[in-house]
Amino acid sequence: MPRRVLTEGAVRLVLGAAGRLTTPLLPDDYLALADPLLSRRWPAGRVEEVRAETAEASTLVLRPGHGWRPAHRAGQYVPLGVRIDGVLHWRAYSLTTPPDGPGEPFSITVKALPEGRVSRYLAHRLRPGDVLRLGPAQGTFHLPAPPPRRVLLLTAGIGITPVMAMLRALSDEGGTAGTDVLLVHSSPDPGRTVFGPELRAMAERLPWFRLHEHHTRAGARPAGHLTPARLPAVCPDWRERATWACGPAALLESAERLWAAAGLADRLHVERFRPLPPGPSSPAGSLSSDARVRFAASGVETTVGAGTPLLQAGEAAGVAMPSGCRMGICFGCVTPLLHGRVRDLRTGEVHGEPGDLIQTCVSAACGPVTLDL
Repeated sequence: MPRRVLTEGAVRLVLGAAGRLTTPLLPDDYLALADPLLSRRWPAGRVEEVRAETAEASTLVLRPGHGWRPAHRAGQYVPLGVRIDGVLHWRAYSLTTPPDGPGEPFSITVKALPEGRVSRYLAHRLRPGDVLRLGPAQGTFHLPAPPPRRVLLLTAGIGITPVMAMLRALSDEGGTAGTDVLLVHSSPDPGRTVFGPELRAMAERLPWFRLHEHHTRAGARPAGHLTPARLPAVCPDWRERATWACGPAALLESAERLWAAAGLADRLHVERFRPLPPGPSSPAGSLSSDARVRFAASGVETTVGAGTPLLQAGEAAGVAMPSGCRMGICFGCVTPLLHGRVRDLRTGEVHGEPGDLIQTCVSAACGPVTLDL
């Protein structure tokens, strides 16, 4: 008997019909219950390996599931959601491996911060087989293609992570003819230098790469913090190099002042671990202003701020909002969107079409919005 194969259109019809039966959830939500990596609505990744880099930092190798959008360029980051004691926490971490195809494993490296509940959990308590939620890889901190002839990488501490992805990508490509890359990296001492052995091996092996290590607490006379004012001593031609910098805020701010004073601000690219709020030039357009939200069934209208969850906005306006979240039931707040678009507060992604089910606890209005409530 000939085998019959469903066309993509037929699959959509089946899922659409199933969606009407499973509303307010979608078939995808039930697939996620069987295996979180099958979900396309809520991309996830399974931990394949946890590897200690130093006493404080660990590398996590993750196998992403369906629906995850991988990185396009080395240096980008990924929003990552981890559930701790029943609460989902989102953080962003730089990928430390070069971009690869959908479904291929990738790695991030996490340093456990003294006051960082999430970072300590990820670095020390996560185990192979655990599942994490994933947002799409994103970010503009990456080298152009082809890279400039002379590059300066200025990093400190765990700020080495996005740069490590860049170096690994260049190494995989065999370097680029004529490219000269200098990494000036600051860490407490050789033993607490994340990727220290690999960086030193690369410096010995790769003719286009040089490494200058600055150790703030090593030896009888610690050198103290690395400041851009020390750069001319280790990189006399810093003005002629395109520079990518990542590290503590004090280092980045002093670097920005130095490059600006030299009239070279356009040659300095910085990456901060704290995400900046979207500005007026965002594609979302109206993210910086209040938005009008209408609850069609209730006949209620209200104005909300760009960062206010729709669940919170509806409750403040007196609308009876479904909120299984209040009882720890995920997706209990999903609601049909009748008009407008919303922004996912975890990832910044703007989405939504009429008829879509949106999760009101993590969605904010992006312009005028109407909900079927």
